[in-house]
Formats: sequence, C-alpha cells, structure tokens
Amino acid sequence: MSVEKQIKRVTVHTLQAMKENHEKISMLTAYDYSMAKVLDESGIDILLVGDSASNVIAGHETTLPITLDQMIYHAASVVRGVERALVIVDLPFGSYQGNSEKALDSTIRIMKESGAHGVKLEGGIEIEESVRRILSAGVPVMAHLGLTPQSIYKFGTYTVRAKEEAEAKKLMEDALLMQEIGCFAVLMEKIPAELATKVTQALHVPTIGIGAGGGVDGQVLVTHDLLGLTKEFKPRFLRRYMDLFVDIKAAVQHYITDVKNADFPNENEQY
Repeated sequence: MSVEKQIKRVTVHTLQAMKENHEKISMLTAYDYSMAKVLDESGIDILLVGDSASNVIAGHETTLPITLDQMIYHAASVVRGVERALVIVDLPFGSYQGNSEKALDSTIRIMKESGAHGVKLEGGIEIEESVRRILSAGVPVMAHLGLTPQSIYKFGTYTVRAKEEAEAKKLMEDALLMQEIGCFAVLMEKIPAELATKVTQALHVPTIGIGAGGGVDGQVLVTHDLLGLTKEFKPRFLRRYMDLFVDIKAAVQHYITDVKNADFPNENEQY
C-alpha cells in the first residue's frame, strides 16, 4: 500500500517516506480558502502559498512587490481550507536576504499568524546563515534552486538556468549544502532534466521540479497555469488540464445576456 493512501495529514516525514518508496509527490500553488479546499480534497500532497501571488493575484510583472503581510494573509486563508496537505509558504523578497535575524522574525510571523507548516527560501550558500537560523527554531525549510524569480533582475531573463558547467556545479553543491544543514526538500526550477536527475540521485531528501524534467521526486505547477486562467503564459514545461479562461468568459457572457434579456432571475429564482 502506498504511503500516500495511509496518512491523514501530510508531513515532512511523509514526503521522506514517499521518496524512499519511489512515490511521486504532487504540489500546487494556492492563495485563497476556496481553491485550497478544492485542491486539498483532490488529494494534493503539498500546497505552496507562493510569492507568485504577486503575478497571478495582484497582477505585478515580478514576484518582488508582494509583502510579508500579504503573504501571511494568503497563507492564513489557505490553511483554513486545508485538512490533509502540507502547507509551505514562500518568504517574500526582502524578508530574509542578507539578515538572518530578519529571516527568523519573518518566519516566526508566518508560522504564528498563518498556521502554515514550513517555509521556502530562494538561494544556496548565499542564504545559508538565514536557513540555519530558521532551522534552529524548528521550522521546516524547503530550498529553491535554479531559476529563482526573486533574482530576475540579476538574471535578466527567465531562460533555463545551470546549462553551463560552472553554474551546474554550484547548483549541485548548493543542493548538497541545503540537505546537509537540514532542509527537508529541494525545489529546482527551470534547469536541464539531466542535471535535476543527477541532483535527485545525489540527495536523500525529496526534490520537487518545475521545468526540471521527470527524474525528480515530485512536480509543482502554478494552479492558475494548470487550469488555463493565465492564457498568455505558455512555457514548454506547462501542461494545461483545463481552459478556464475561456469557460469562465463564456459563463459570464451567458449571465450578462440573461440579465439584459430579463431572463434572470426567473420565477423559480426569487422569493
């Protein structure tokens, strides 16, 4: 029997057991109560309250503008809709880089005010001190390597990372470091599938990929992308399972027509 079917609440221990049993891990983003409830009842393993809310919820070009207060608001909403999934929250830009005390303070606020189960930070050796301090407080940490969207202005593009030997070597070293200091998982974004597979084989903790091929232990997508709500975003790694933009637009236009024609409400839809 699979590990996933035996548990009532997903924990970091569950994820480790899933890796050891070669069971793939499913992960999606969530930003609000209603969607979190649907995703949780669907059986998702991990819900990420991502700083991608800055893009798909707030309409910003990058993830940088979203604040810690806003992330806590989204995280608390998600936690209230979840009974089974592990809820991980992104530490937003400026809340942990270069200051490990601030990183811990930000994390404590997220954990106390939202009820989430852990945090995710972007970067490797550059944020080692922050990660160590957070871990010392007993908070589970997921590392995020490869394309790190909070550094988009440094990269200058959303292209595939770690294609060159030096960057690939650093990514492997960072992944091993994050495992060594105690991270429960490593997320890798938009890197060559071969490299992601090698990292996965080198680590005993689970790896999650987005645009990192099928050789990792689990996959994550932005829910709005998976459902077809963000129609302009069409990377190679994305598989759309619905086209909700079109379906919602059609439903709303139908509603407008019914209202304009005095067809809604009818006699059975009033008191």
